Amino acid sequence: MVKLFLDGGPFMYPILGLLIVGFAFSFERMWTLTRASVNTRKFILKIRQAITDGGPDAAAEVCANTRGPVAAVFHAGLMRVDRGLEHVEKAIMTAGTIEMAFLEKNLVWLSTIIALAPMLGFTGTVAGMINAFEDIAKANDISPAIVAGGISEALLTTLFGLIVAMIVQVFNNYFLTRIDKLIIDMEEGSIEFIDALEGLEKSQKQAS
Repeated sequence: MVKLFLDGGPFMYPILGLLIVGFAFSFERMWTLTRASVNTRKFILKIRQAITDGGPDAAAEVCANTRGPVAAVFHAGLMRVDRGLEHVEKAIMTAGTIEMAFLEKNLVWLSTIIALAPMLGFTGTVAGMINAFEDIAKANDISPAIVAGGISEALLTTLFGLIVAMIVQVFNNYFLTRIDKLIIDMEEGSIEFIDALEGLEKSQKQAS
């Protein structure tokens, strides 16, 4: 493997750099999204129970002690309960937008790597072919032994660039799937959360 890498020529090093950077961002996103994931159904039930037993303040405390975008969105809404449900909904929408941006952070770099790696590979291919033709011109001979080195370099850089792009693409697609699920959880949870607050508001009006 090392021999193939060295035979690929100078363009193998920036492609390797892209792979390392891609792994770094992938591990960072993996860590972040894993920490952001919670059992949304159980959490919503927990919030409903907290609202019923202790009101919005108790629910806000539960949110503050729970990590993840769903808890952050609920907490933002609970901080505006005293201003009415309209303000709660606006706070939830704003917090949801911020959390989405946080979840999608660094994915643009993965997309950049997916695009750059094959391009560098193809650039290495062109450079390898140029070297092959230069060797032919110097030797004034078109024998396979002379051409083989340049063609090998050309094919190896293309191969390595495509492999790097495919690896990072798999990570990127996985993260997008996880993020879509978290966003759906936030949207569905927000609807149930608003319903719970409306139920609390109605019960308070009836009691008064």
